[in-house]
Amino acid sequence: MTDGRAAVRRRRRGKLGFWYRLAAIILRRPMLMLTRRDWHGTEHIPDGGAVVVVNHISHFDPLSFAHFVYDAGRLPRFLAKAGLFGVPFIGSVLRGAEQIPVYRETGDATKAFSAAVDAVRRGELVAVYPEATLTRDPDLWPMMGKTGAARIALETGAPVIPVAQWGAQAVLPPYTKRIRLLPRRTMYLRAGPPVDLSDVVDEPVEAELLAEVTERIMSAITGLLEEIRGEHAPAVRFDPRQPGLPRTGDPSRHDRRPDPTDRRSA
Repeated sequence: MTDGRAAVRRRRRGKLGFWYRLAAIILRRPMLMLTRRDWHGTEHIPDGGAVVVVNHISHFDPLSFAHFVYDAGRLPRFLAKAGLFGVPFIGSVLRGAEQIPVYRETGDATKAFSAAVDAVRRGELVAVYPEATLTRDPDLWPMMGKTGAARIALETGAPVIPVAQWGAQAVLPPYTKRIRLLPRRTMYLRAGPPVDLSDVVDEPVEAELLAEVTERIMSAITGLLEEIRGEHAPAVRFDPRQPGLPRTGDPSRHDRRPDPTDRRSA
């Protein structure tokens, strides 16, 4: 990278602050040493307020995705599970770097939406996993999304930038704790142009519209992932609300308690 390009990226990022700088120092060099990069589309990461949406395939992929966005010249503000903010040191970094806690399925759930909208309006880049958890699709294709990213975009009018990623699951497979750093894995990331919402920006924000915009977002991410993988995604998107699947956590851990309405369980 030339000094000129580095200077431009520093200006785009703005002031890092202590905690963001510390996280960059701790994580960026190991990522450079321990992973290979196949990155495309960073020119689509804009200046100013925006929502960046990305698929979720591994608990390692926030690092590869943050590396991608950081090197594109922006500081991502993640919507992250509130529980992480209570973890020693990690919580301090998250709070200091102004990440946004998500209180899932609680009365405080709307706080994340308000904080994300405020951040976008301040010109920040808010990063959202629209699936809200690791994909449960058996082949790790993007599953049905939730409406949070659509709500933020329609409320702010900010562009929605789709990003697809692949490779992090080879370092840390979903719902496992065994990290496989060697041999070095390639992190494939591809950003695309903004999702076209020009025909709906003035429409009333109702459930039907949110579902439509969410599906546009998931389709854009899926299309980019098809390019990376050189494969076609399933025609029907995986629905995590299938009966028998737990609402969170490892989908292979089905609730096997007897059904009291089933005579065979008596």
